[in-house]
Amino acid sequence: MKNALAFAIAAMSASLPLPLLAQSMDMQDMPGMTMPSPQDHDHAHDAPPPSAPMPMPMPMDHANHDMASMDAPPLPPNDHVPPPAPQYTPHDMTPSQMNAMMQMDDNASLGMFMLDRLERSRSTGGDYAISWEAEGWYGNPIDRVWLKTEGERTSDGTEDGRLELLWSHAWSSFWDGQLGVRQDFGRGPNRQWLAAGVEGLAPCWFETQATFYVGEEGRTALRLETSYDMRFTQRLILTPQIELNVYGKDDPQRGVSSGLSDVQAGLRLRYEFSRKLAPYVGVDWMRRFGNASDVPGMPVWHARETTWVAGVRIWL
Repeated sequence: MKNALAFAIAAMSASLPLPLLAQSMDMQDMPGMTMPSPQDHDHAHDAPPPSAPMPMPMPMDHANHDMASMDAPPLPPNDHVPPPAPQYTPHDMTPSQMNAMMQMDDNASLGMFMLDRLERSRSTGGDYAISWEAEGWYGNPIDRVWLKTEGERTSDGTEDGRLELLWSHAWSSFWDGQLGVRQDFGRGPNRQWLAAGVEGLAPCWFETQATFYVGEEGRTALRLETSYDMRFTQRLILTPQIELNVYGKDDPQRGVSSGLSDVQAGLRLRYEFSRKLAPYVGVDWMRRFGNASDVPGMPVWHARETTWVAGVRIWL
């Protein structure tokens, strides 16, 4: 009978749901669920309060993170990445071979030509003329060959022209010494001169030329010229210019008087569409000294003259 009763109880226990079976477990057997004893209740007020459970960290969203960039080293401030190191050591080379390979020959020969003035002018006396002034050089930064020319042509032909061929040597950062020859042509007989002078930037960025000439039959001359670029903008530029010519002897056939022969001052306002092309307008004032107009056969000679000009500056 006892065996039958035990078998019946075991069969009923097996048929109960698992949750009910778990609840029937002894709470003392579950870890962390030991029931306090009566003695523990007496000292419960002496124990510190249990600490609050730590919150679970929120999952991080890495969908928008560039994981590849996190591994790359930071770029320098200017974002410049140096090129890789050479893969081989270059062989021994002469300076000329090194210049050819690196393309950094500071002594390479270069050239420049500038038509500084090509203009149409009208004087207050109603005379029209075409004037020019151009210069070019070829050489290196230290030694160069210069070609300079200027003159004026009217309906009667070339009134006054000048052509110079000079060798230039840089003796400082801003100044060149020049030696060469000069040829005067146009009105009257041609004249030849030996030339020696300096050209460069004076303080405050004044472009300055001073040339002394020695000619035939003991003739001497001195030519001084200076100009300055006043920039209203990077393209709009006003250039005042002044030129003085001094001669040691009269040359009435060419309208030249001894001493201070003439002074010419001008203003030209140009607009540079580029450094190579710049149209301009301006005005010139001329003051001549002496009595060259008294020479028979010479054209009309004005002691004072104002001329309005319009032209273009071209850099090739």
